[in-house]
Amino acid sequence: MAEDKNTGTANNNKVAQAPFVVTVGRQFGSGGRVLAKALAEDLGIDFYDKELLMEAAREAGVNPEFFERSDEKFPTFLHGLFSFTSGITPMCYYTGASSITDDGLYKAVSDFLLRKAEERPFVVVGRTADYILRHHPRVANIFVHAPMETRVARILGRGDAATPKAAEALASRNDKWRADYYNFFTDKEWGRPESYHLCIDSSAMPMEECVGMVKDFLRHRGLI
Repeated sequence: MAEDKNTGTANNNKVAQAPFVVTVGRQFGSGGRVLAKALAEDLGIDFYDKELLMEAAREAGVNPEFFERSDEKFPTFLHGLFSFTSGITPMCYYTGASSITDDGLYKAVSDFLLRKAEERPFVVVGRTADYILRHHPRVANIFVHAPMETRVARILGRGDAATPKAAEALASRNDKWRADYYNFFTDKEWGRPESYHLCIDSSAMPMEECVGMVKDFLRHRGLI
């Protein structure tokens, strides 16, 4: 009995010592990336968005531009050339700069996140990180959303579209890409509340208060 108790204590200590990770899913134009970056800066920890792709590409020996073109997009644009799995974590390994499958690209990002999650805390945006890190003992999965009119205003404000109609079309198109990508590579559904620990309407309060709410949530979870 004493041995079992000691083993349990050791496992609990291991969990307590593991770095925490915050994953942030987001609707296009909701300010999810802004929130994630502000949270990382406030906590003094690493932030991964495009940076994740660049580091994963370098480690896999792949041209980063290929990662950029395929980023959070359902892999139909090459489906005549590649074989796919049926929605569960792909296990086709990458083979170098000249021949990489979409499954291999996904695995390169997955390997990077899994390794970093053992080394230090960070905030990561998108890329099905909540699913990749689903077995991590200290992860908080956030989803950021907002009404379309709020998203349109944000998209116009940052110059991504010239008219409200174009901004709405851009938001809808990017959301579809993200949903198709997420649903293809996971056994969950993008944007559904049950897929996350905390969902935030970024239009309900100023961004700094959204960040503060996430920090309060992390404290209650015992992660910070």
